[in-house]
Amino acid sequence: MFERILDEEERGQVGIGTLIVFIAMVLVAAIAAGVLINTAGFLQTQAEATGEESTSQVSDRLQVVSQSGTIGDGGDNLEELEFVVSQAPGADSIDLNEVNVEFIGADGQESFTLDGDHIDIFTNGDQDGVLTDRSDRAEIAFDLEDLDESGGDLEYELNEGDDLSITFTTAAGASTTAEIRVPSTLVGDDGASVRL
Repeated sequence: MFERILDEEERGQVGIGTLIVFIAMVLVAAIAAGVLINTAGFLQTQAEATGEESTSQVSDRLQVVSQSGTIGDGGDNLEELEFVVSQAPGADSIDLNEVNVEFIGADGQESFTLDGDHIDIFTNGDQDGVLTDRSDRAEIAFDLEDLDESGGDLEYELNEGDDLSITFTTAAGASTTAEIRVPSTLVGDDGASVRL
């Protein structure tokens, strides 16, 4: 079955050259494996970071629970808007002081960042404008006659029958849009509240 090799010249040669080639192949394979493992680790870290950021942009947003307005002088316009907001399902803590607000309506487009004058968290005490729990509720109020908190004269007028789109964008980049449609006839005295 096995043939016996009697002649020494017919035997295979295992010398230092073959050993060097073998060691070189092992080293090349080890280096290639190290590069692949390093690259895979980097890609995994990058994919995790991208996934977390993408999730935040989708889930870390506000949910508008209710919206109302306060009738102004003359009874045919709104002088103030109030929104009750909470965290959307699956959202992490949201700092309302970092929320950007954009008004788009008949008076044009206005954009600004919320500050303490606009925010009142009325559940679980005041947490410096941060919604930390799904049960937290905050009222965000806008005085339409003075939207500019820097002391300027930025006004926005909402009369009977007007439409207004308000977009709340959190620091994570998630947006929530509320549509305001003022009734064609406002019923109530100055300072009365109207559900929108």
